[in-house]
Amino acid sequence: MSEDRADTALVALRRILRATELNSRELARRTGLTTSQFIILQIIGRDGSALPSSVAKAARLTPATVTAIVAKLEHGGLVTRRRGVEDRRRNWVEITTAGRDLLQKSPNLLQDRFQANFRRLEDWEQAMIITALERVSALLDAAGLDASPVLDVGDIDRLLGS
Repeated sequence: MSEDRADTALVALRRILRATELNSRELARRTGLTTSQFIILQIIGRDGSALPSSVAKAARLTPATVTAIVAKLEHGGLVTRRRGVEDRRRNWVEITTAGRDLLQKSPNLLQDRFQANFRRLEDWEQAMIITALERVSALLDAAGLDASPVLDVGDIDRLLGS
């Protein structure tokens, strides 16, 4: 009986992984960006400019990871960096017109749909799902892994196509 349940759980996990993979591929096909790169662009695009430390905090990523992703976005012409006027030690990241255009034509991300649907659940149901997912993470010995709230596959700062 428990073996059947284990298989059922594995099928559910596989469906989640597959949905994540398909979403990442569709986003890459339509924008040329990884999910992580797109999320960083969204965060910068909210206000038009941001400090890398603020982006790292919002994305729940390390500053080093954000720096690597911003460099890729800058190379693609989607953001620019500039020194602060009042404090020259600060470097701001600004979205470009090309970056804004890309955000507007992009597909709805899987995590956006998840968050919208999750927020509609009752508090007890949200707590139950979180507890179950944390338990699954522990069962996979993944509880200690660094992760951000991004549904994506692979390294968070990888180059597209790598």
